[in-house]
Amino acid sequence: MNARYLLATCIASSGALLALPAWATEGGLGRTITGTTVQSFAGVVPPTPGFDAAIGYAYYSGEISASREVPVNNLVTLGLDATFDMLSVTGMYVWDTGESRWNFASMATLPFAKLDVTADLSTHLGMSPLNRLEVNDKADWGVFDPFFAPIIAGYHFDQTRHMSLALYIYTDWGDYDPDRLANLSLNNWTYSPTIAYTQLMQKGTLEFTTVGAVDFYTRNDATDYENGAVLRIDAMLVKRFANGWGIGGVGGLIEQLEDDEGPTADRLNGFKGRAFALGPIVDYTKKWDGGQVEFAARWLKEFDVTRRLEGDPLMVTATVAF
Repeated sequence: MNARYLLATCIASSGALLALPAWATEGGLGRTITGTTVQSFAGVVPPTPGFDAAIGYAYYSGEISASREVPVNNLVTLGLDATFDMLSVTGMYVWDTGESRWNFASMATLPFAKLDVTADLSTHLGMSPLNRLEVNDKADWGVFDPFFAPIIAGYHFDQTRHMSLALYIYTDWGDYDPDRLANLSLNNWTYSPTIAYTQLMQKGTLEFTTVGAVDFYTRNDATDYENGAVLRIDAMLVKRFANGWGIGGVGGLIEQLEDDEGPTADRLNGFKGRAFALGPIVDYTKKWDGGQVEFAARWLKEFDVTRRLEGDPLMVTATVAF
């Protein structure tokens, strides 16, 4: 498998989910969804210099029960149902650093998203049905918060063990209205130091990759709400065969390390959340002279979810390299 292609796959596919437009954290989700940020060969930054581009697609539908209050922008909801679609276009450049243990790359992603949100709104006067109003809000396809990594540093322990280090930076450049449920921005900047590790076994046909990161959010000035730091760890194990097919499993953990801050967060006792997810993954790779294409699909089931949206993430990607 072409080394530059591996990095393009990793960045484009994981980036699509890293910035899914949901809102534990304000809105009940944050920048990431459990089990979706790990991609094949995420620990590999190849030595071959050049530019690559890739496309990723992600879908998520989740809910929080009506017994749970959720902070969403300037509103407090009693239950929340949300559906998201995201298409992301990623450009990546691998720097010419030669054949050494260290290699470097840079990337940027322009995400496009649409979302549909339904919630029961509280008038802040109590929990009785007379003080609730079901509201639906939609945002059609538009630019969501772009994000980038100035430098991705890769280290090769040997031919089978690889590690990458990066700082992903998420902007607040999407459209945002604090009085709406559906927004194409989280209205904060987010900084995510990330480490990934890849190990190849059984002559390269068995791959283990894991990704760990901590997301640090700036304050949403429109709502005076600041999300607490969120730890996330995802891992995958995939067995590939000579006919191009591969099959395996994916798992993920999200654990909020700090309480959220702000008047609404204080009212909700910090709104600190967590989630786990497990599911299968299938991929297929087709090669030709000078290039190849990989199709991959995963389905995950979230469980033991606290103060976050809970759903069944579905992710399908197609990446071409020439």
